[in-house]
Amino acid sequence: MSFYITTAIDYVNAQPHLGHAYEKISTDVLARHKRQRGEDVFFLTGTDEHGEPVADAARDQGIEPRVLADRNAERFKKLAARLNVSNDFFIRTTDPQHETMVQEVLLRVYRNGHVYKGIYEGWYCPRCADFKVENEILEGNLCPIHEIPLTRESEENWFFRLSSFQERLVRLYAEQPDFVMPRHHYNEALSFIDSGLQDVSLSRAKLKWGVQVPWDPSHVFYVWFDALLNYYTALTYARAGEDLTARYWPATYHVIGKDILKFHTVYWPALLMAAELDLPHHVFVHGFLLGADGRKMSKSLGNVLDPFEVLDQFGTDALRFYLMRDVPFGADGAVGMAAVRTRYDTELANEYGNLASRTIAMIARYTNGHIPDVATDSALASEFDVLPAEVAAVLDRADPTRALDLIWHRVRRLNRYVEERSPWELARSPDDADRLRETLASLGEGLRAVSVLLHPYMPETTERLLGALGSPATEFDRALFAEHGSGARISPLEPLFPKQ
Repeated sequence: MSFYITTAIDYVNAQPHLGHAYEKISTDVLARHKRQRGEDVFFLTGTDEHGEPVADAARDQGIEPRVLADRNAERFKKLAARLNVSNDFFIRTTDPQHETMVQEVLLRVYRNGHVYKGIYEGWYCPRCADFKVENEILEGNLCPIHEIPLTRESEENWFFRLSSFQERLVRLYAEQPDFVMPRHHYNEALSFIDSGLQDVSLSRAKLKWGVQVPWDPSHVFYVWFDALLNYYTALTYARAGEDLTARYWPATYHVIGKDILKFHTVYWPALLMAAELDLPHHVFVHGFLLGADGRKMSKSLGNVLDPFEVLDQFGTDALRFYLMRDVPFGADGAVGMAAVRTRYDTELANEYGNLASRTIAMIARYTNGHIPDVATDSALASEFDVLPAEVAAVLDRADPTRALDLIWHRVRRLNRYVEERSPWELARSPDDADRLRETLASLGEGLRAVSVLLHPYMPETTERLLGALGSPATEFDRALFAEHGSGARISPLEPLFPKQ
């Protein structure tokens, strides 16, 4: 079974911030989980390098757009590597293979009769690279995303007949009620469609930094049509000499931020219909990370939190955990260094890290360094019986926050179990030897099972812990709480999350 998941591609007009990290981590959790379950996964991320935002930023720095794109694309690649993101390919929209496929697909749209030439006039945000309709504009004629003044633009462009797809889009939403998730964003997208669709500019005549229109070389494609097609074009060249389209298309999930909802839930399906290509199964729309000022974290607003600062201080897995734990996926959430520290100290160090250290130490001390090969506590095991199935069901709905909460309830349950059983007390009495072995076998098994489920969230940490428990396997079926302790020999384990 194939599972194709994508992030939005990031503009290279500036360096990455924590919002970029958030989307990549959440998508990576879903991809890693599906791989655990044995599915054939392809995970795509990359950079969006054409259009006015990039051209303007390059001009402001006195360099060519390509130079800026090369510089910042490398920064996004380095961020993905630091985040331990397991993407199968990193697309750049300046890749010549991508540009060729964009021309091929949009030429098909043109030949299918969905394109015409006309004059466009409207309010335009150069940072969004988007013309705004009246109900999107803030008071004072400001962009609702970047809060900068909009400019009035008028030029002769090629147009995409978006309006002709209104009925088909309404039918799509009726027939596929989970096409856009979560539900409130489905309602938002459908409301935009119901308000009446207008044809949209497909090309720009004044801009030169873009993919050339094959039937009119004096124009380049409007950046959004170039960018949206990355999800399709990447499959044609991601592996040398192999076209993966038949294997993975259409995408299972496009994971995007809510500021680009219109493009992915209205323009994108209409464009695919026009090109006679299959539509994605789901578009999942997450919320904004909010800065200290309560507004969306944005380079243009100057309220960003540097992900590299968090990584340097707390580590990769701590950041991955924090963002999935602290910000409900699909909703907005405030973030900050103080909140990272709180999660690190209270949950990672005190709950999970301390549980691991105590369990390993007690097995080393009381059972000669081996997890007892005896029956585990059936009452405790029963509290874990449905956990893997629950986690899988929740992650199938693209809710990593809820799945992590389910897992963490069991981490806390294991900590309570330590206090309830008090192995150090049992070790004092020979009459309690069997109960001690049962307790340590159960703790070892419970810790192993939750660590397998936590692996997509904290891959480096869980691999260290599972190795120390003598059970390095991370396949999803290994998340079941076994009836017997493994009998494995444990290894010494340095603190997973040292106190800072």
